Amino acid sequence: MSTPALRLAELTPATIDAALALRVRPDQEHLVAPVATSLAEAYVHGDTAWPRLILDGERPVGFVMAFFDVRFDPERPDDRPRSGLWRLLIDAGQQRGGYGRFAVEQVCAEVRRRGGTRATVTYHPGPDGPEAFYAGLGFRPTGELSGDQVVAERELEPLGEFLE
Repeated sequence: MSTPALRLAELTPATIDAALALRVRPDQEHLVAPVATSLAEAYVHGDTAWPRLILDGERPVGFVMAFFDVRFDPERPDDRPRSGLWRLLIDAGQQRGGYGRFAVEQVCAEVRRRGGTRATVTYHPGPDGPEAFYAGLGFRPTGELSGDQVVAERELEPLGEFLE
């Protein structure tokens, strides 16, 4: 993997088929929805969803979708808006190559760019879930659940005053 070649890209008519072909390993299918489901959710939540293809050069290796400034629980009026990682899918043949870490860091950078100070993620708990992966990236459980998923957050470093 060549890190300088990694980037996130908007989905286009030219890349949609490659995005839809991305699949996790069969033993991971219960942990993450397929790209088609994510794109349907992005369509109906267009004002908050940020779907992106993860590319290594021109080769699609995964899919990530972020959300920005949405209320976590509309039933709780004191709940603060949140931004973070909604979906992360690295193709079965591309896992363990640093692509997931890259995508999460890019989402966190986008949250910071938009003025956020923390990033949120939800995940399925359990021995086969991604808890250790997110913990290694600085996400800590908040004690909340979103349905059957654990909610975790990461404090973000502020953007440097000299960055443009």
